[in-house]
Amino acid sequence: MLIAGVLCLCAAIASAGFGLWTLTRPPADDLSQQVRRAVAPTQLAAAAMLAAGAAVALAGSGPATTVVLVVCVLGAVGTVAAGSWRGARYMVAQAAAATPESDACAGSCAACTLSCH
Repeated sequence: MLIAGVLCLCAAIASAGFGLWTLTRPPADDLSQQVRRAVAPTQLAAAAMLAAGAAVALAGSGPATTVVLVVCVLGAVGTVAAGSWRGARYMVAQAAAATPESDACAGSCAACTLSCH
């Protein structure tokens, strides 16, 4: 349990570090930076879950400790996955809204490529 607790603690520190680093950066116009900034709170939540799992793993022993540790790790992974999914959906929606179709193409590539010949 000691090794699992130390690994969870290291993962919690890394997750909190990435989340705090992203939040301390100035807001950017770049869409990928906006998505990273939106995912930062879920990274901090995952860090809290991992830290709780690490504390339980370092303090206790037995089957209940293992269950709590697994629940904390799965919760942290699920939280980051849900935040990333939400960020990806936002990015796709913003990218689709930012690229309007041109009337000159008439919706087909052939209109543009054949007009040069």
